[in-house]
Amino acid sequence: MGLAGGPGQSQPVVLRDLQVTEAARLPTGLTEFDRVLGGGLVPGSAVLIGGDPGIGKSTLLLQTMGRLSAQRRVLYISGEESVGQVGLRAKRLSVDCGQVPVLAETAVERIAAVIEAHRPEVVVVDSIQTIYTELLSSAPGSVSQVRECAAQLVRLGKVTQMAVFLVGHVTKEGAIAGPRVLEHMVDTVLYFEGETGSRFRVMRAVKNRFGATGELGVFAMTEGGLKEVKSPSAIFLSHRSVQTPGSAVCVLREGSRPLLVEVQALVDETALANPRRVTVGMEANRLAMLLAVLHRHGGIATGGQDVFVNVVGGVRLSETAGDLAVVLAVLSSLCGRPLAHELVVFGELGLTGEVRPVPHGEERLREAAKHGFKRAIVPCHNAPKGGIAGMEIVQVKTLQEALAAFKG
Repeated sequence: MGLAGGPGQSQPVVLRDLQVTEAARLPTGLTEFDRVLGGGLVPGSAVLIGGDPGIGKSTLLLQTMGRLSAQRRVLYISGEESVGQVGLRAKRLSVDCGQVPVLAETAVERIAAVIEAHRPEVVVVDSIQTIYTELLSSAPGSVSQVRECAAQLVRLGKVTQMAVFLVGHVTKEGAIAGPRVLEHMVDTVLYFEGETGSRFRVMRAVKNRFGATGELGVFAMTEGGLKEVKSPSAIFLSHRSVQTPGSAVCVLREGSRPLLVEVQALVDETALANPRRVTVGMEANRLAMLLAVLHRHGGIATGGQDVFVNVVGGVRLSETAGDLAVVLAVLSSLCGRPLAHELVVFGELGLTGEVRPVPHGEERLREAAKHGFKRAIVPCHNAPKGGIAGMEIVQVKTLQEALAAFKG
């Protein structure tokens, strides 16, 4: 028996008959933030931002609202701080927030009433775990409360074409706290990351319905708040030592731009029955596979050594283009022989020992040449036909050829 449809029953629409126009984006005033968002803030979108406590989520959004308030109607809703505390933080950071209305409220029904009265174009809710609805008896931060409050705010944003920023707490594992459905409900999910003791912050898009995922924005925390870093490659390589064994520079592609990062490796004799394989910034299973390939196809064994690999600057090797750099850094540490200071490497390593090409090879090489690198070891299919001015490009097809280029 079929379901009877009411008088307002929806009807399917053929996509080719739609008149689709690109939504006008709102620039946040921070180029790096706009990059991660996909070119700016889309009206009616919901953006979830997660990160460790004190990483700078509230600071970034307070700065953003201060810049947007010059031309747009905004509203900053604080569920964790009083209005006075938000004002003191803005004053301490020298952030111009004189036109930003701040509401200290945690009941979603009263928040909705204020939004209906003021009709803001951009709203920040800091944080979603502190908001509750009177329809449920559970405590704020519970799964049901987070899900229902987020659903009401996202729905309100869609109806009024209001962009909504939701700040989310994270668990000790680094994932956003609350139900997983929270990330499915929003349009964009951003993670704010940073190494302990470092002033640099990395914002990464892990979901974006209006732009590319994997896009990266880099900021520096200063006394005056967060400042965007225009040239991340120069920052990540700024403290690189000259002629140090165990260090290799590779060119990753984060979102729409190439990025130079340093991969460090330390190989040391172990006193344990099972040697350790410790990684920071890459998967431990990937390292174990690369060490097996190095042994099988390069004849270099690390079975009796501990191997530690670190990607400098808080960047993660999320693509396979860093395989060759990891292997050469391990070999450099094992032999005690540094790679040339002006050498850059990239390439994917297959299980059969072949060096496979990666996307956008010429763009990666041009980024390396722009930062003064004179020599590159790359897969043969990534070498541009016309070459790169001022750079010697060594083309390799197998791991053995790459090792010969390192030794030569």
